[in-house]
Amino acid sequence: MGIFLKEHTFANLTITKDVIAFTENKKKFLLHTADGNLELKKRKFKTERGKDYHCFSCNVAENIVSLKSNYFVGLDWFTTDRYIYVEPKLNFTVSDIFDEVIEYTKENLSDEEIENFNSQAKLELQNAKKNSYREINIIVMLMEILSHSEVAKQTDSLLLIDWKCPEIEIEQKQDLLTPFLVVKFLKLLQDIARKGLKKSYYKIQENLKNRVKGKILVGQQIKQNVFKNRFTNTVCEYQVFGEDSLENRFLKKVFLFCIQYVENNKYYFKKENVISGLVDFIRPAFENVGSEVDLQEIKHLKYNPFFKEYQEAIKICQKILKRFSYNITRTTTEKIFTPPFWIDMPKMFELYVYAKFLEDNPSLSSSHFNYQFSTHGNALDFLISTDNDKIVVDAKYKLKYNYNQIHEDIRQVAGYARLNKVRKEVGYSGNEEIPCLIIYPKPAGSKANSKLEIDKLLIDDNRISAYHQVYKIGIDLPLIDPV
Repeated sequence: MGIFLKEHTFANLTITKDVIAFTENKKKFLLHTADGNLELKKRKFKTERGKDYHCFSCNVAENIVSLKSNYFVGLDWFTTDRYIYVEPKLNFTVSDIFDEVIEYTKENLSDEEIENFNSQAKLELQNAKKNSYREINIIVMLMEILSHSEVAKQTDSLLLIDWKCPEIEIEQKQDLLTPFLVVKFLKLLQDIARKGLKKSYYKIQENLKNRVKGKILVGQQIKQNVFKNRFTNTVCEYQVFGEDSLENRFLKKVFLFCIQYVENNKYYFKKENVISGLVDFIRPAFENVGSEVDLQEIKHLKYNPFFKEYQEAIKICQKILKRFSYNITRTTTEKIFTPPFWIDMPKMFELYVYAKFLEDNPSLSSSHFNYQFSTHGNALDFLISTDNDKIVVDAKYKLKYNYNQIHEDIRQVAGYARLNKVRKEVGYSGNEEIPCLIIYPKPAGSKANSKLEIDKLLIDDNRISAYHQVYKIGIDLPLIDPV
């Protein structure tokens, strides 16, 4: 039985000893327990700069369990028989509140005015209409990220999978893990196909007629030829140089898995012509490669540094096959079993912004953006430094609705611009000021600016009037159309 939450939302559940009440309303009651003792499981996603980041938090007071989802999406065991599932759905009312706060021109608001604003904002969030929650299309975001090799290198820390934990049964459309792995694998295959498949020596066993090549396999020769009076045939094993190697056969085997998965998963791929184009681009490259492979041999592969994509692609291959239990028919089932997994959405938003920067500014390279520039125990999301523009950028996926917290975030970004290390990095030594920019998510179809062209960011329309040289811009996120 699942406990379903959206990103950054709350839920309260009751611990009960009443078997009948629990049976009749499992959604309300967390668990039936005879002695009142309950073991709750909390997953830690990462530790950065001495701080632990948990996928969700929970507190127990008397018989009430208060659950709060963070900005990680995925699913995990919460108790021994109930799991928690956090959907990639954002309440975009927060974006509207953020816009409203930073448009305030009145200074020195009284504590009462701030409290009234916060209460009203909280009420708006609680009463937000159903369509205010929109599901983020993680797959489109991931494809944008993986389209740039400089950004794709940062994706290793996006995903957490616990293969040792018991699997959880969910519906196919709730599965975020498989499309995530499939898209990442197909993009790696595209890079491999574009560069050209690696050729190498590999062994072939063949029953040759009237000739001998390589070494004779005596045991098989006796069974296949001597016992059957085929004295002109010889079973031989010899090496050839070509594309039909163990690595390429393994990649093709998983490629066939992915094709069938994409064709049967209409929820994420129904409008993704990009995926069809990827498949059509990759397919000819593997036309002369077989798909029969001994999976035990994969463990002993050695990788050529010139073909660095192979090592990463084979790691993803192993995860995909493990995900399907090496059974291709499992790609078509409506109910699936998946290991616990979590995706870091703030990190994904940062990388999505990074990819948009590179896409919208083709004359610039990753070196101009200084992603995660570290200073004094902190890390700036981006420190843009070109001949004409110097900007401190903060990508805010975790928007606040509290008036004081919003302004605290703005002041924090402004503070980064005054650090000597930051000023030295952009070549400032006098009284020059570095402008600051906050980038935050808006729903697709809104008035958000979908372009991040450097020379059009610091305009009056984007200015936060309460601060000097601080700007904001909302970029649209791809959404899944409601069914």
